[in-house]
Amino acid sequence: MQATAERVVSSTQEQATASWINYLNQMRLDELVAKLQQQDQNLEASLETLAALKEAVDHVITSDRGGVKGMHGFLAEVTECGFGNARALIEGQEPVYEWVNDNGPVDMVRNGVNIQQKFSQANGHYSLDAVKEHLDHYPDFLKNGGKYQIPKDFYEIVKKVADMKGDLSSLNANTVPTLSQAKWITEFLENSGITLDDLEPSALNYRDVQKGTVKKTIDNEEKEIKDRDKERRKEAYDESKPTLREGAKATAVSAVTEGGVAFCMAIAAKCKSGKKISEFDEKDWKEIAGKTGLSTVKGGIRGASIYTLTNFTATPASVASAYVTALFGIAAQVRKLNNGNVSKEDFVINCETVCLDVGVSAIASLAGQVLIPVPVIGAVIGNIAGQFAYEICKKYGGKKSADLIAKYQREMEILNQQLQLQYMQVILEIRQAFKKFKSLEELAFDTNVNKAFLASVELGRYVGVSEDALLKTVQEVDDYFLN
Repeated sequence: MQATAERVVSSTQEQATASWINYLNQMRLDELVAKLQQQDQNLEASLETLAALKEAVDHVITSDRGGVKGMHGFLAEVTECGFGNARALIEGQEPVYEWVNDNGPVDMVRNGVNIQQKFSQANGHYSLDAVKEHLDHYPDFLKNGGKYQIPKDFYEIVKKVADMKGDLSSLNANTVPTLSQAKWITEFLENSGITLDDLEPSALNYRDVQKGTVKKTIDNEEKEIKDRDKERRKEAYDESKPTLREGAKATAVSAVTEGGVAFCMAIAAKCKSGKKISEFDEKDWKEIAGKTGLSTVKGGIRGASIYTLTNFTATPASVASAYVTALFGIAAQVRKLNNGNVSKEDFVINCETVCLDVGVSAIASLAGQVLIPVPVIGAVIGNIAGQFAYEICKKYGGKKSADLIAKYQREMEILNQQLQLQYMQVILEIRQAFKKFKSLEELAFDTNVNKAFLASVELGRYVGVSEDALLKTVQEVDDYFLN
């Protein structure tokens, strides 16, 4: 009874570990599904924003808002807002831009920051003249936390000049910017009250938002959004993959759990033998430590194996645990066989018993998890119930099974004797029939035509040709071929 209880406790602990590892795997898969579903919504919202942007751009163009000189400014504002919101949405964030669209001191608001956008090529000063003009009209704009936004390619040139810190020796009339433009930018940043920190680059270059190019710019952005969507889905998939860190965690927990169970069971066994814990001597503790250490190592191997099998092969956790347990059991039987402790017949029987035991454990755990879909708990309850039912069947069904097996064995011996006699009789009949067939075959191909003809008729009858189909006389042969 004690051995049965220990076996049930051990198998339950093993299946609990397997179920826990399966739960870790399922959590990662559930998280992946949730991320992909959310990304579906992100993509839909982002593309809807770009679709609305196309309509707004069409309205600006068809209404000729701003005229020849000012239209690209309005196109830049609405496109900047559309791109900014679409890019935020594809990342799962809230829209960041609001287009003010009232011809006031603020063109757009981004996360509470007022932005004035200037897209101007006047005087070749990269929109800085327009920025200064706006600040002259609204001197408190920067003090109140506002920001000026200029085309991305213009900003890069202004920043390049600012980073030179007055050393413009590498510039001339043929460079971008030219030497004279760079001198003007340097003086502007020193004397206008506007610094590089007051400026920021747009998401757009100056040429991107002209009347003839803006729609192509939006189409390109739509492709970029779809590419970013694919990247985010790949990132989610990569994050859902099994990791070395999680595998190490599963290995460690399995090792500690199995070692702890073995430690408690070893102490319990000593106590049941009549010893108190205070009476344990050095030999007792060494024995307990040995069992604990061995189980800890086996637990580590079990955890690593189950994690690998469940993540890299289509193996359920309970089956993976049973597979590892069976390997341990068979390895022990191999060792006994090599040491001469068991016969070959007993080795086979013992291996079959090991596989049957772990098979019952796996099936019971799977059934328990289905009936009680709570991580770990279902597998534990299913395994305990299945193992005890299995032990009861083995105990009370053993004698009846032995009697049935003995009865069947006697009946099989008698049947084998009867079949042997029938077998010999059939073989004798086959040999006689074959001998006769051989004789008829030889006669059917005799060089004497008359003998061959008569023998062929007999051969046909022998092999089962109907009497009506046989050509038994010369007249019948002539009638068959000539008529």
